[in-house]
Amino acid sequence: MRILVVGGAGYVGSHMTKLLGESGHEAVVLDNLSGGTREAVLGAELIVGDVADRGLLERVLGGRRFDGVMHFASSIQVGESVAEPAKYYRNNVAGTLNLLECMSRAGVLRLIFSSSAAVYGEPGGGPLEEDHVKAPLSPYGRTKWMVEQALGDFDRAYGLRHSCLRYFNAAGADPAGLLGECHEPETHLIPLALRAAAGRLPALPIFGTDYGTPDGTCIRDYVHVADLCRAHLLAMERLLGGAPSRAYNLGNGGGYSVRQVVEAARRASGKPVPVLESGRRHGDPARLVADARRARAELGWRPRYAELDAIVSHAWAWERRAVRRSSLPV
Repeated sequence: MRILVVGGAGYVGSHMTKLLGESGHEAVVLDNLSGGTREAVLGAELIVGDVADRGLLERVLGGRRFDGVMHFASSIQVGESVAEPAKYYRNNVAGTLNLLECMSRAGVLRLIFSSSAAVYGEPGGGPLEEDHVKAPLSPYGRTKWMVEQALGDFDRAYGLRHSCLRYFNAAGADPAGLLGECHEPETHLIPLALRAAAGRLPALPIFGTDYGTPDGTCIRDYVHVADLCRAHLLAMERLLGGAPSRAYNLGNGGGYSVRQVVEAARRASGKPVPVLESGRRHGDPARLVADARRARAELGWRPRYAELDAIVSHAWAWERRAVRRSSLPV
């Protein structure tokens, strides 16, 4: 396959680009480098540009034969989306619509879309299935749900088939240690816990200790980035085999609390993880866990790194590289 990886210099996109190359496929990366780096693009052509640039998209999509597109390019910080919704509707919705229109005109009619569990809003008590009510709590979640709805319309009108992969909590790093998370500012729990262990962060903030969970902290479903990428590859193969459009949850089907993540970070690093407890954040549900049976049944997807210690140990190996680059003691 020849795949255009939009946002392929970012966290999940760079891991996907690496997997495509290792699987014998050709990846071409389109990224504006606002949230990614050139160094993260391993073994693939990099085109620096934005999905808002219609002329560029037309040249790229029309200039060579692509079997499909994987779309990872979006703004992802929930809190920022509340403060700056215009940025999120412009980047996540308008940019994606531009991409979809150019794909349709070029006859590139297979897309894997990086969606999110944020489309669901307040969960119930158990694992969330794909048909759970969609009531996003943030502009970020609403942009993801808007794109999913637009994709349905593009499928019916233009035959653009797609898979929407709803991540729960992407985590971990390349098991070979070549890639990892490097958001700035970083907002994800596991890398923040490891930064606190490494001394790059004074303390890990814990927001809320009075939830109705066994230890009072929020429970989340963490899925290894390498497992996410394998799901993307399986989903693209399914679409190219003639399957219809579909949405899939990607998670391990279990959950870990914030305090369990702190303990896993301590085990992986061998260092204490200082924490700073504070009140709850608005919009944080007590428990958010995926029902991923559809992905298992239809894609044949099985997470290889389901255990929290494996996810955190890979992330710690990447954090140690960051520490060495900053000349701090390891």
